[in-house]
Order: sequence, then C-alpha cells, then structure tokens
Amino acid sequence: MKFLKGFLINIQFFTAIPITLELPMDKDHLKKAVQAFPLVGLIQGIIYSAVFYLCLEFTPFSHLACAFLLWLVTILLTGGIHLDGWMDASDAYFSYQDQGKRLEIMKDPRTGAFGVLSILVLLSCRFLFMYESTAKIENVLFIMIAVIPFLSKTVMGVLLLTVKSAKDEGLGALFQNAAKPQALWLYPIYLIGVLVLVNLFINKFFLIGLLILAAACCLFLFRRKAVQWFGGITGDVLGAAVEGTELILWMTVWLLHYFVMV
Repeated sequence: MKFLKGFLINIQFFTAIPITLELPMDKDHLKKAVQAFPLVGLIQGIIYSAVFYLCLEFTPFSHLACAFLLWLVTILLTGGIHLDGWMDASDAYFSYQDQGKRLEIMKDPRTGAFGVLSILVLLSCRFLFMYESTAKIENVLFIMIAVIPFLSKTVMGVLLLTVKSAKDEGLGALFQNAAKPQALWLYPIYLIGVLVLVNLFINKFFLIGLLILAAACCLFLFRRKAVQWFGGITGDVLGAAVEGTELILWMTVWLLHYFVMV
C-alpha cells in the first residue's frame, strides 16, 4: 500500500494527471515514491507510444501532424514541471556566476532571456528528432518511445540519491532526505524486467541497449556537472537532467534512424 501511495505521489508531482487524493508525505511514503520513479516514466512512455500509434492507425492525420501530437503530449502530460527546471538551470548556468549566485538565480520566479532561448532550442530539437525518427515506422520504435522516459526517470532517481544536495530546502531536498542510496536496489530489477520484455517482443535488442548506454553517459555527465556548476542537486537541476537526458536519448534514436534503422 505504501508503494502504491508513493507511486501516486509521483503522479501528483510529475504529471498533469489529476490525482485528488490527499496523500501522506512522510519519509516512508517519499522513499517509496523515489523507488517508483522509473515506473512513472514507463507509464508516461507507454502513453506517448499509445498516442502516437492511435494517431497513425486511426486518424487521417499526416506524419507531420502525428509527430507534432507526440511532441505536444510529452509537454502536456508532465505539466511542464521539468521544463521549468531546464529554464531555471539554464538561466543560472549562463549567468557565469559562482555557485551561490547560481542557486539564487534558480530561486528567482522570473525567467531570463537564457531560459527562454534554452527552452526554444530544447523543444525545437526534440521536435526535429521526433519528426525524422518516426519517418520510418517499425515496431521497435514504439518500444524505444516508451523506454525514453523510463530511462530519464531512472537517471533522476540515481542523481537524487547519489549526489549531495546543493541546499537544504526545496523539492529535491524533500525527496533526498527521505531515502538513502540503498533504496535504489529496485532500479536494476526494473531494468532487467524491461529488457526481458523487450527481448520477448522484438529482435533488435541491441537498439535498446544503445539507449541504456546513452542514458548511462548522461548520468555520468550530469553527476559531474551538477556538483561543478551548482554545488550539488536541486529540484531544478534534477528537472534539467530529465529534460537533457530525454533530449540525448531522442537524438540517439534520430541517429540510429540514419545509420542503423534503414
């Protein structure tokens, strides 16, 4: 029951799906929420794949329109919470100030020019990758779409529990104080489970392996840069890491479309 409530806490925090229940926010339930991060990502990914499949199979929409709806649902389903972190972290980084000043900039509710420019670049690149990656439809593509947010939420959870917090308040600190790195023991089980399912349905197992490798590279990069640029993680830094990881993974699918999936 605690795990289910932790899962629902994630739905409330990280999606726009309306959950009207009043859920407990004690350490035990927040720990379960952290353990359920990848599952929330997998649910998001399944929704993305389902929307794209339904658009292709049951509407008269063009490929461009279907790709646009896929791009749009990735924004609407999350409620833009991670995009907000991307903008705040971009404003802070491109200020080229010291770590303390960057943390102050991230707390500022106003969005600066660099935040606006960075989200334009992020969303336009994501649309390009989605549009061209889906030009040739294969079954493996729907699985890759579902796996991308699963991996990004996995990266978020590992960063949360293995990188020190840059401050003692905020959403990141709230979750971090509730769990220890030992809580990540479920993550390899999730990963193995997804790989087993993938192996049952497709014969291009190595493509998912390349996505996992790309996600591991993102994790290594963001672990170093979070400490170097901001002194650790915050809720905004985690949100930026999720968006950055998904962008890299979509770029990976895009490159595979040109050099492997031909």
